[in-house]
Amino acid sequence: MFAAARSQLRVRHGREHHRVTYIELFFDLVFVFAVTQLSHGLLKHLTPLGAVQTALLMLGVWWVWIYTAWWTNWCDPDRPAVRLMLGALMLAGLVLSCSIPRAFEDRGLPFALAYVFMQLGRNGFMLWALKRHDPANFRNFTRIFLWFAAAAPFWIGGAFADGGTRLWIWAFALAIEYVSPIANFWVPGLGRSNTTDWQIEGAHLAERCALFIIIALGESILITGATFADLPWNTMTIAAFVVAFAGSVAMWAVYFNIGAERASRQIASSDDPGRMGRSGYTYLHLLIVGGIIVVAVGDELVLHHPGGHDGHTDIRTAAAIVGGPALYLVGNALFKRLSTSNLPLSHIVGLALLAALAPTAMITTPLVLSAGTTAILTTVAAWEWLSLGRGKTANAPSH
Repeated sequence: MFAAARSQLRVRHGREHHRVTYIELFFDLVFVFAVTQLSHGLLKHLTPLGAVQTALLMLGVWWVWIYTAWWTNWCDPDRPAVRLMLGALMLAGLVLSCSIPRAFEDRGLPFALAYVFMQLGRNGFMLWALKRHDPANFRNFTRIFLWFAAAAPFWIGGAFADGGTRLWIWAFALAIEYVSPIANFWVPGLGRSNTTDWQIEGAHLAERCALFIIIALGESILITGATFADLPWNTMTIAAFVVAFAGSVAMWAVYFNIGAERASRQIASSDDPGRMGRSGYTYLHLLIVGGIIVVAVGDELVLHHPGGHDGHTDIRTAAAIVGGPALYLVGNALFKRLSTSNLPLSHIVGLALLAALAPTAMITTPLVLSAGTTAILTTVAAWEWLSLGRGKTANAPSH
């Protein structure tokens, strides 16, 4: 009896590209707030422990979002039941986002309950939608539901532990969930899924992830603007503001100049879009989003203290200023590797330049160090742009 009488699934016509709907964009607004909460949390707790806690929370936030993106790739957002479910997910997502700053303090239980509701509720809806209309995918989502159900007790149980123990318990819960796609959701008695079973509309998933990158970059610009608005407008802060904005533009160019469109074409034409969706979008985009968040933290630190301390940059600030762009380039390089024959040389050179720049933090101010990382990102973006402009194809490995 637990089955939808009417199909809730998208009607597909060959390789037609379904547009991202307004309700999907509306849902994403919750994650603008979530990304802001993550960057503010890292800024407030800029320590090794704070970085690990923020990373764990970011992994959770991303996992909720990317699975919802897969869900709306199958389910039709124009159906009333799907819209109601998205509304419920938005409300839970808002609770989850509000809990982020104190998730390892007194708001661990609201965070865990919201997270578990979003994961199990969405997958339960999928079972209801699929049972009468797609038996093969129903079996696939039965496996997925069971994997998330296995992790749920650790999320909720961890909320009752102290902060240090909670970190380990929640890390174990995340490990269960993050391993599950690699294990093809194997369940005793139900077997395992194959990526060819995950018949997604590739271009739609690519567009959804590209829009999330825009959200993360927009959050970075929002933090820069809000911070700059409250500071004295002198030569140093204006320079820091310009450098931060230029860095955001460079990051946009690194992702969108070549890689995003090329990968979208490849997944749209692939005979196994599920495999690329799993590796390129579900996993590798984590590094890209994480890099943007760390860059936003670095930009705010530079805006507040462009001159540093006694003409040099402290190690925490330097880690954010250099580590953010490095993480971003690593994520982009691995992502672009999926649609070309080798790692992009421009990104490898960019990472080498960042490694060479890092030791100069001992003798340079945060503003100078940030200007250096922005120059490197700009060089990487220009290298790709010029390589394409010289007539090389979008699949050429030399850029």
